[in-house]
Amino acid sequence: MDEQSSGITGDVAERGLRYTKDQFEQVLEQTEEYVRENPARAIAYALIAGFILNRLPIGRILGGFVRLIMIAFKPAILAYGATKLYQAAQSDEE
Repeated sequence: MDEQSSGITGDVAERGLRYTKDQFEQVLEQTEEYVRENPARAIAYALIAGFILNRLPIGRILGGFVRLIMIAFKPAILAYGATKLYQAAQSDEE
């Protein structure tokens, strides 16, 4: 039963990966086509996007996110350990 479900899961994952790859290639082709048709507008969009990304405090945002993850990591480990301990106790009773 486990082999059959793992085969189905692998097939779904493989199809999902293939679909994502096809979609990415399609978006890339559309982007290339747009840039070839409108080079000046594409350069202007790239400059504007670069300026905006340069002005965003990405370092602070990522640092805050990492701090938040580190704070939440300890209780998550505690909950995981408690769950495993409970499962072990339940399997010993059976």
